[in-house]
Amino acid sequence: MRDHPHDESTPPPDVPHSDVHHPDIWTGRATNRVQWLLALVGAAFMALGVELAVDSAWTSGTAPLAMSVVGCIAAGLLVLFGTLAFVHVDLKLDGECLEVRCGHIGLPRRRIPLAHVAGADFEPLVTPRHWGGWGYRWRPEKGTAVVVRRGEGVVLRLWDGHTFTITVDDAESAVRVIRDRLRTAAAGAAH
Repeated sequence: MRDHPHDESTPPPDVPHSDVHHPDIWTGRATNRVQWLLALVGAAFMALGVELAVDSAWTSGTAPLAMSVVGCIAAGLLVLFGTLAFVHVDLKLDGECLEVRCGHIGLPRRRIPLAHVAGADFEPLVTPRHWGGWGYRWRPEKGTAVVVRRGEGVVLRLWDGHTFTITVDDAESAVRVIRDRLRTAAAGAAH
């Protein structure tokens, strides 16, 4: 049983955030289960391509049928990879860098050294509509983002003037940890 009713991730009201010990490695994730439905569409295209290749007579024209088979399989692979790559995003923060990995194979991936981060902000509502859809996105006026679902996220302000936004559950906690690490690094550099 706990000694106090507060959640472990939030400090008691009388303790400032900077006095709370954060774990050496913070991890978070955001998941979009709708992407699995799109992955099924990709698998269906691939199955259609295989079905055409196996069950067709191949006597009524080889080139059109071959193009149909290759087109269905290629479209299926593209949709399948594109959706499975963004079923979820993992965020890992250690003492030196922040790493973002997408999907089950971890691609695309981005590593950002904390030395390149000027600050971090909590964004209560990141939407795919504002970024032009799900996935790894870039917009000149907004920066770069990994958006796998609608909801809270972390906005990193980088020293080069760019921003990097990541949708992740418990984004407020991630921002606290990032800010704490940046303060610790600044204090260490001052001494």
